[in-house]
Amino acid sequence: MYRLFFRLVFKRLDPERAHHLAFFWIRLAAAVPGLRSVLRSVLAPRDPALRVKALGMDLPGPFGLAAGFDKNAVGIDGLAMLGFDYVEIGTVTAEPQPGNPAPRLFRLIEDRALVNRMGFNNEGSAAVAARLAARPARSRTVVGVNIGKTKVVPEAEAVADYVTSTERLARHADYFVVNVSSPNTPGLRNLQAVDQLRPLLSAVRATLDAASARGHVPLLVKIAPDLADADIDQVADLALELGLDGIIATNTTIGRDGLRTDPAKVEAAGAGGLSGAPLRARSLEVLRRLHARTGDRLTLVSVGGIESADDVWERITAGATLVQGYSAFIYEGPFWCRRIHRGLSARLRAGGHGTLSEAVGASNGR
Repeated sequence: MYRLFFRLVFKRLDPERAHHLAFFWIRLAAAVPGLRSVLRSVLAPRDPALRVKALGMDLPGPFGLAAGFDKNAVGIDGLAMLGFDYVEIGTVTAEPQPGNPAPRLFRLIEDRALVNRMGFNNEGSAAVAARLAARPARSRTVVGVNIGKTKVVPEAEAVADYVTSTERLARHADYFVVNVSSPNTPGLRNLQAVDQLRPLLSAVRATLDAASARGHVPLLVKIAPDLADADIDQVADLALELGLDGIIATNTTIGRDGLRTDPAKVEAAGAGGLSGAPLRARSLEVLRRLHARTGDRLTLVSVGGIESADDVWERITAGATLVQGYSAFIYEGPFWCRRIHRGLSARLRAGGHGTLSEAVGASNGR
């Protein structure tokens, strides 16, 4: 039914407008306690066998929503109602910023992909921190906070900019992500170079330790699929050196190879990060490389090209403890998590594993 609705309604709407409309209805449904309970029971049934211990937390499952959908932490409970096992908000910057001019979000339907050049549009870390602080204490949704650099801040002042956001948000995050891999903020990806990444991650780690009142807050770094293999190895080694808790791989790509969409449509979409199904192969390749380099010393979170339970299972057996999705949510609709959870349960039992943890890295010979 959703796919028919997508073809008849959402496909005809500007993608960003469709996003805001869909998110409005999600938040509205979650604001009605009785309705929220009913929808949660239908859309988010929990199989105890899928529970995962990761980053010092006990999660109901391995499948979360990647950063980018809820930039300002306005709909966390509604997204959990749909079945996401955890929700990563952001990317949040120290200062509010409008992002890049519209149009800045495009669908490549033939490829089940998106191109975005949103530019970290968000209300700023002070506003997001206040919203997170006001959340009911009874809410059990695990929330990751993804932070990035304010566009107008010079690269030389990036560390201080990230530290500002960390100071404001540390008390409200179940885990923290340093995003240095979006292609839509000028100079941001330069921060993935180890000589620049080391002082940045060290400063954020120190700030988290000083600012958090909840003990250790796990820290991860999110990397691009466009990094050379040697650079991926260097980031992995740095994460181990600094005692990071994990790596999220990968963000969107600036590549356009192998697309089925009419080249004229791709060109019309213009610059920006490509996400969705075309990213599947490279994201899996990066995951396997990271797992070979780090083993079980880091929590690896795989994202990019995730559409089905088969994709999630493949990432887990390739070394991911946690998996995230986003782009396919646009194409699959509100029953997406339910289908993934059911498929994972079937694969777990068919594979003879008692828990998902036993399956992590199984296809890598570990």
